[in-house]
Amino acid sequence: MKIVFAPEWFLESDVIIDGFSFLVLLAFFILSYKNYKTSKNKNSLYLGIGFLLIAVAELAMILTKLVLYYDTSFTQSIGKMIVTYHVVNSVDIFYYIGFFFHKFLTLWGLYIIYRIPLKRYIGSDALLAVYFILISSFFGNTFYYIFHLTALVFLVMIISSYLEVYKKNKSKNTKVLIAAFSLLALSQVIFILSTLKVCYAIAQIAQLVSYIILLFLMIRILRPERREQYGRQKKKQN
Repeated sequence: MKIVFAPEWFLESDVIIDGFSFLVLLAFFILSYKNYKTSKNKNSLYLGIGFLLIAVAELAMILTKLVLYYDTSFTQSIGKMIVTYHVVNSVDIFYYIGFFFHKFLTLWGLYIIYRIPLKRYIGSDALLAVYFILISSFFGNTFYYIFHLTALVFLVMIISSYLEVYKKNKSKNTKVLIAAFSLLALSQVIFILSTLKVCYAIAQIAQLVSYIILLFLMIRILRPERREQYGRQKKKQN
């Protein structure tokens, strides 16, 4: 038996939003990597890798949902949840692996992003993070809120770290980054309440908007660098 907290009218939109989120996150990684190649700023590379992991997590979720929503072996609506029964028990392994990788890669990506502003690196911290990520991913299928609570904790730590950065540089880009992560954190709070009627749909949309804000931020960061490169090329030609 598979339970997804998605209203029946939102099923198609749910997959589309996940697909669009994947494309946005992939584009963010590509832009981050290009920025790294230009500036050799490792923070940009690590930020891109973090979001690449989340992008792959979205892809795992898309593949799982496509089978879950459109495998019509026997499906019936019960209240606010979609419950699907399958005769072949081995199919359960597919769902378990899909949801597990979604949770694991998302949390691992958030952890990498959290580590970026920190100058110190302690191996025991990474081991502790891996432990909690694995626990949250394993038990997240049974107790869905554990995953969202863990993601929320990572996001709160990310916001706290970038607030310290903002106090030092007063950069508008850092401010926008904090706003995007704050909206992403809010989406996790709403996901926790997703047993209610439309909370799941609202959380999905809020999460997508936060990803789009991050993409526009990266484009905004790259534009001045491209203008500077163009200016240097013109000076050489003259």
